Amino acid sequence: MNLETLLKETSRRALERETRRQFLTRCTTGLGAMFLASQSYGKSASHSLPQHDSANPLNALATHFPAKAKRVIYLHMIGAPSQLELFDYKPDLKKLDGQPCPQSFLEGKNFAFIQGTPNMLGPQFPFQQHGKSGAWVSDRMPHFAKVVDDVSFIKTLQTDQFNHGPAQLMVHTGQARIGYPSIGSWVTWGMGTENADLPGFVVLLSGGRQPRVGKALWSSGFLPSVYQGVQCRSHGDPVLNVANPDGMSRDIRRSALDTLKSINQKTHDEFGDPETLTRIAQYEMAFRMQMAVPDAMDINKEPPHIHEQYGTEPGKESFANNCLLARRLVERGVRFVQLFDWGWDSHGASDSEALNGGFKDKCRQTDRPMAALLADLKQRGLLEDTLVVWSGEFGRTPMRENRGGREMKLVGRDHNPGAFTAWMAGGGVKPGISYGETDEVGYSAAVNPVPLEDYHATLLHLLGYDHKQLNYPFQGLDQRLTGVKDAHVIQELIT
Repeated sequence: MNLETLLKETSRRALERETRRQFLTRCTTGLGAMFLASQSYGKSASHSLPQHDSANPLNALATHFPAKAKRVIYLHMIGAPSQLELFDYKPDLKKLDGQPCPQSFLEGKNFAFIQGTPNMLGPQFPFQQHGKSGAWVSDRMPHFAKVVDDVSFIKTLQTDQFNHGPAQLMVHTGQARIGYPSIGSWVTWGMGTENADLPGFVVLLSGGRQPRVGKALWSSGFLPSVYQGVQCRSHGDPVLNVANPDGMSRDIRRSALDTLKSINQKTHDEFGDPETLTRIAQYEMAFRMQMAVPDAMDINKEPPHIHEQYGTEPGKESFANNCLLARRLVERGVRFVQLFDWGWDSHGASDSEALNGGFKDKCRQTDRPMAALLADLKQRGLLEDTLVVWSGEFGRTPMRENRGGREMKLVGRDHNPGAFTAWMAGGGVKPGISYGETDEVGYSAAVNPVPLEDYHATLLHLLGYDHKQLNYPFQGLDQRLTGVKDAHVIQELIT
């Protein structure tokens, strides 16, 4: 082979090893580099992104300012529980029960199912005030009523989505479209985690079904994939495929990973793609998880009085089991634990979706575990720096649902994005208060409305972050959980 042929062959091989991104960046016109800059594929000089260790992308980092909360447990009730049957007591609505809805309530509004003129629907369960705070709680939550002095209610959350999937995305990602990072991903990207042997962001499901938009609710979106939620199970193998297959010992697995690591490291040295280092770190974490996850997820190790307190049933999928697992995970250093409980959509179309049917069952399944979780965290000294959050994706109407314009046999309410209730406890939250007030029938915010961007800004503030500064350059924008709207921290909720 002569020199000219050798040079051509060397050049050809070099081009074959070059990625499209590298080629565009280095092309002679510079147009590729300008395009990549506009798409924010690199780190902009104007940004100070979290600088994680390349070999450990979940290492703990300092926050913008001292955090009041070091970890989060988020309880999401899939389907939007009726605030009017739980925490937002409206005696005037009881007086209007059965009367035709005023047209002013209907004009210009979108509903999922209401047609024509529905009747007003009073509270379906009695309410009482509880604790020193005097919080109103219905008789569906007798255990939770005992811990309300540790809780701060937000009565006036608002969203601009009235269908479940987009509304759930709004609550958890700040956007109604798939492809954006969830709260848990933003938090673990920013803070890292405290235990390298466990995922930084864990997801637990109950209720028998996944959310409508599935894993998009715990996706890392455009953030590196290592920050997405890891779905764990409360029965069977905690994480799918975490166990070694038959015939493979832990020593053989270690040897195989060492070989794979050397290959990936060679690839990184050759191409310089940081995602290769992330892949190495994920393989290593998966190996460590084989020992740490089964231990953390084994609730059989808890004493009998704890099982009685939570109402757990080891070996089954349940919200109670997941609440206990959440406590076990955060005390082991997991940064963000997300619980999704399916079954709260109370239209009245079937018994399972009726306020006088399935709704009562869901309250019974969640009341004791929620109260136990708060009490257990508190007695262990964890509540003061663990933020516990409860919410649905929107509220329910003060009108009774009337599909086809006719009153239905079972009792239900339609979707209401104008006002819904969430509560927070621990992690720097001012206990025993209620923020915001809805109108006389609980239909819309009357005092201190809280758009979701303010809610998200407040959560990040409790975790030590300025929501404007926790951003990631993508598609020409400084993307952030709070979006492009002006967001405000609700200082009245913070100690």
